[in-house]
Amino acid sequence: MTYHPKSDFMRVMIERGFLADCTDYQGLDEALSKGVVPGYIGFDATAKSLHVGSLIQIMMLRWLQKTGHRPITLMGGGTTKVGDPSFRADERPLLTPAQIDDNIAGIKQVFAKYVSYDDSPTGALMLNNAEWLDDLNYLDFLRDIGRHFSVNRMLSFESVKSRLDREQSLSFLEFNYMILQAYDFLELHRRYGCLLQMGGSDQWGNIVNGIDLTRRVVDHGIFGLTSPLLTTSDGKKMGKTADGAVWLNADMCSVFDFWQFWRNTTDADVGRFLRLYTELPVAECEQMGRLGGSEINEAKVILANEVTALCHGQTAAASAANAAGQIFSFKLDADGITAQSDVSSPELDVLPTVRLSAEEATAGVSIVQLFVRSGLAKSGKDAKRLIAENGAKLDDAPLTDAGLVIDAAMLAQPIKLSAGRKRHALVRLNG
Repeated sequence: MTYHPKSDFMRVMIERGFLADCTDYQGLDEALSKGVVPGYIGFDATAKSLHVGSLIQIMMLRWLQKTGHRPITLMGGGTTKVGDPSFRADERPLLTPAQIDDNIAGIKQVFAKYVSYDDSPTGALMLNNAEWLDDLNYLDFLRDIGRHFSVNRMLSFESVKSRLDREQSLSFLEFNYMILQAYDFLELHRRYGCLLQMGGSDQWGNIVNGIDLTRRVVDHGIFGLTSPLLTTSDGKKMGKTADGAVWLNADMCSVFDFWQFWRNTTDADVGRFLRLYTELPVAECEQMGRLGGSEINEAKVILANEVTALCHGQTAAASAANAAGQIFSFKLDADGITAQSDVSSPELDVLPTVRLSAEEATAGVSIVQLFVRSGLAKSGKDAKRLIAENGAKLDDAPLTDAGLVIDAAMLAQPIKLSAGRKRHALVRLNG
């Protein structure tokens, strides 16, 4: 990137690695330099939480506000009913309106931690595109909006072309998604003076459509900016692990597991992730990214602390870090080096916890069932395989008996379950 920006926002986007492409670098930069620019990112409500893969977009909205502009978080209450086909091999399952509303309620929880919603000129707006999409008259929409779209051009977009090239079906319902997203930009511009749409680079075609539609309908210049689609240095999709997505809501991914995800960042990704996901100075991020040996592990702890504090608060981040210190501390005894963690320590309360009723404890619960209920195994079969392959531990001791039953006598104090070296949970009695 050789462009030298005047505005703080563009400077941050370029220096910290957020920028993949922009429809008009100079035009957007000048608009940002002249006054408050409202900018939006849309989030479809396909789950009850966003995951780490969306965090780069959330940080872009945060930086937009921090540099003096107005972020708009647009919930896709309308577009989720259609489903974005971008770079998907198949059609998304259709959700009911009730499921979509439930998902939106879950997703909204995270945004207030990153941007401030208030009535100031830079106060963030929380909107839902169902407001203007749900009551559209189909014939009027086709006549007034549909006539501005070229099917030939829409077929040329990579997100659609890649699907058709693989001879995979693309429904007419999905094909309408890009028209609806373009219409979102037009409506946001009309209603709120929105000048900028941001998104991942897979949204480039949809963003360009919105800019073109707005120019045709109201003859105003607006802008698009995309971030790179991140993968880790080993080629994995950002936010995905062998155990599934790393969610941003604590009720879907514990604070400890969230913290641990960042602590386990590969060495090659540390500097880049510090620039993208924290607010530490760029020079400091780059310096830590160049560290090696045990020092890079200290940088990973800083990364985990900073990202977790933004998402879950300073107190939760400190608790997760202290819990990790408890779990991964060691002592030297007559048997050599053995793991040492006090499961009664309040520091470990941040771990995923299975709470058993007195009735359950009296009857006894199988260890296999507890591994499933704690989220350390996906199924009973998975739990048994983990135990058979010596990957399971009970209070830091190898667990070899898949038939073990945990009863009230064993729960005089909490017990700790471990799957491998990095995933842990507690089991304790209620009350």
